[in-house]
Amino acid sequence: MSLTHFDAAGQAHMVDVSGKETTAREAVAEGCVVMTPETLALAQGGAKKGDVMGVARLAGIMGAKRTADLIPLCHPLPITKVALDLTPDASLPGIRVTATVRTAGQTGVEMEALTAVSVACLTIYDMLKAAEKGMRIEHIRLLRKSGGKSGTYEAEA
Repeated sequence: MSLTHFDAAGQAHMVDVSGKETTAREAVAEGCVVMTPETLALAQGGAKKGDVMGVARLAGIMGAKRTADLIPLCHPLPITKVALDLTPDASLPGIRVTATVRTAGQTGVEMEALTAVSVACLTIYDMLKAAEKGMRIEHIRLLRKSGGKSGTYEAEA
């Protein structure tokens, strides 16, 4: 298998997508921030910095929109949707973050979904670190993607 971001000489380059068909594309990614039950309680309404979930949701949306500025070989894309779901989960304990990103374009939005999750998780950490520095950001991964020549991908459960 060859890697698309390297040319025949092994030099990094931006993939030429000009010959690709414009299709509807979607990617869904997830991750979680693991913390103590006490910190989770703060995240759900008692944090000094304010609305942890709301701020993290906005940060994730902003991260998706700025992916091409952060990941060197990503194409800037006309994103048509970014949605983040932040769900408190007492079984972790912590917060599960899921991002869905859509576009109609010549390349996929997997990196935008992964960036949205990463930035939201980092924001949760930032807002709660005064209460708990030992929180862990875990299991960031692509759940599924659709559209484009490679079709649909679904992660194993």
